[in-house]
Amino acid sequence: MQLVDVLEAMRCLGPFIHETPMIESTTFDRLTGAHLHFKLENFQRTGSFKLRGALNKMMHLPVEQAARGIVAASAGNHAQGVALSASKRGIKAKIFMPAATPKAKVQATEAYGADVVLVGDSYQESYEAAAADRLASGAVFVHAFDDFEVMAGQGTVALEMLQQCPDLETVLVPIGGGGLAAGTATYLKNIRPDIRVIGVQSERAPSMFNLFYHTGPAKLEHVGGIAEGILVKEAGRKTFPLIARFLDEVVTVSDSEIARAIVLMLERGKLFVEGAGAAAFAAALSGRIDIRGRHVGVMVSGGNADLENLPEIKKMAEGCERAGLAE
Repeated sequence: MQLVDVLEAMRCLGPFIHETPMIESTTFDRLTGAHLHFKLENFQRTGSFKLRGALNKMMHLPVEQAARGIVAASAGNHAQGVALSASKRGIKAKIFMPAATPKAKVQATEAYGADVVLVGDSYQESYEAAAADRLASGAVFVHAFDDFEVMAGQGTVALEMLQQCPDLETVLVPIGGGGLAAGTATYLKNIRPDIRVIGVQSERAPSMFNLFYHTGPAKLEHVGGIAEGILVKEAGRKTFPLIARFLDEVVTVSDSEIARAIVLMLERGKLFVEGAGAAAFAAALSGRIDIRGRHVGVMVSGGNADLENLPEIKKMAEGCERAGLAE
């Protein structure tokens, strides 16, 4: 994937997606010592950036392939992006999702017209089931991240960010399999090589972190936690070379740090986002990254959170606050 692919994706997607807002917060600037600019992809259609990649893939799908139908695997947000994109072209879609996927994501996917199959305890099991179905049915597989057209679509988030805030010096981007990070880094480093691009993973699913720093297993046995959108057991084979080339750094954040970020965004920013959507902000709050005095883009990747989990998230956030005070 190259810069031209992101530019072409923006040309194709422009009429169909929202240009999501970027906002600032004096409170959050004070907490971090930086100038934070939040890119609110939770306001995107389907509630996540994932629509961009899925729609770009679908729009480039030849007619003969579209006629065979679509099969996909997703932790939730890609599913909605694929379902809506398929409906736009009148393509039949079947999507495999982990059994523990929040009800809101499952119901929204079904509402867009896709058939949903719940299987396994993580994205990896859903992916394997979808791959088997593709072989049996002959449908076209639309990968959640390891596809150049999907990556190019995701890179349009960074394109908008730089247009909205030309002063950006650092961008924090959540990483699961790496589609958003690969698209973001490819675009930004070709346009503004001076911008630091830092990936953020859950410490309970650090496959890309391990690959990037050559430490720990590249394929994980178990993943878990509250950031289901980035809980991937194995990083993308196509995304990693781009991330290794263009990303400056990868950090991990804990569930309690993510929970604290969710609660702060709800209480102070009046925004209720999902775990993956709060990961970049959690990294900014953690103090592990040198961002003081800098203009920092914070990607809020999605807002498809399950309200039923809010009490547990608040409890985890309080634990994080207590630990911080103890230090």
